[in-house]
Amino acid sequence: METNYSDDSGTLRKQEGKNKAMVVCFILGLGSLVSWNSMLTIGDYYYILFPNYHPSRVLTLAYQPFAFGTTAILTYYEARINTRMRNLAGYILFFASTFMVLVLDLATSGKGGLGHYIGICVLAACFGLADGQVQGGMVGDLSFMCPEFIQSFLAGLAASGALISILRMLTKVAFEKSHNGLRKGAILFLAISTFIEFLCIILYAIYFPKLPIVKYYRAKAALEGSKTVSADLAAAGIQAKTNDQDEYEYDDKQQEHLSNKQLFLQNIDYAVDLFLIYVITLSIFPGFLYENTGIHQLGTWYPVVLIAMYNVTDFIARYLPLVKWLKLESRKGLLIAVLSRFLLIPAFYFTAKYGDQGWMIFLVSFLGLTNGHLTVCVLTVAPRGYKGPEQNALGNFLVMFLIAGIFAGVVLDWLWIIGKESF
Repeated sequence: METNYSDDSGTLRKQEGKNKAMVVCFILGLGSLVSWNSMLTIGDYYYILFPNYHPSRVLTLAYQPFAFGTTAILTYYEARINTRMRNLAGYILFFASTFMVLVLDLATSGKGGLGHYIGICVLAACFGLADGQVQGGMVGDLSFMCPEFIQSFLAGLAASGALISILRMLTKVAFEKSHNGLRKGAILFLAISTFIEFLCIILYAIYFPKLPIVKYYRAKAALEGSKTVSADLAAAGIQAKTNDQDEYEYDDKQQEHLSNKQLFLQNIDYAVDLFLIYVITLSIFPGFLYENTGIHQLGTWYPVVLIAMYNVTDFIARYLPLVKWLKLESRKGLLIAVLSRFLLIPAFYFTAKYGDQGWMIFLVSFLGLTNGHLTVCVLTVAPRGYKGPEQNALGNFLVMFLIAGIFAGVVLDWLWIIGKESF
């Protein structure tokens, strides 16, 4: 049954359901990284299974090229891709890959070995493929809706790390003295992650497209010339209408859109911001925190606490832009703030070499706060003033630079190994 989303004058009516949509966006964000964060957070378990293979660094290096490559290809063809199928394919791949990590551990009875390690690396690459589909697709999809949706999605991304870190600490307490305690915690994380991915498939496929406010924004984007939302509108029972139909007569000028090159040139500073934010973050997190911070009073708890502090502060920071006076909207101000984070590299080096665990925890918290806050500021400010198709393209474009920054940071992270002997 077709749903009419226009009044007698042909103007779209804004509908209710904003709070429900924000909750769903949060869960979808959670599902976009919870599996990968589970794999990172159980790094201490993998370091016992594969002590000579640098698992946190190698798994990240296996993950990122596929995430970036997939994002780059899909960004190039963004205007011709069915966004609904793209995002659903990503969540289904997340679900299947997470389940296979769990099956692989059970099949090998938690034993190490090269075969097990190669299997984990292959599944990490599958996570990268899924991430490349979901992050760009979701941010592009939400870019032509209200900014709170992107903020909720980004908060969900950070919440995945915070949730897994807190669970990791709880399971470490619960299972620390039991036989195979680390493995029991790892299995629990993977089971929870598998369930969350399944929930995301259901929410995105069935519930989210039928929310009134989501239907409103997608119908509006279709009127502005977006072809990527037609499948979502069909799933919600709406027949996408074009400007040659009487009910939606728009001037041809309103259907004109900026090219990808024009969008790039107008927003190159935002792209550089995101690239540099994640170059700095991933050159430190997680490899440096696992392998280069030395031995302190917290013992085996030390890397777990550091990872948890980063994830929790990153999550909190993604809500700070909701406070108007804390939201950084100046393009010049954002660039200055991003460039100033380069000072964190020598700060981490000298703290690891000469400082105590308190200073390191402080620095990791600052790393998380600035990462989360600046990410949300850039991704919510950049799409303003553009039409639906342009906002979708810009969202994909910015996520491509974000993931490129992550990839570059992962490669640079290996440079810390060169100076490991001096720590």
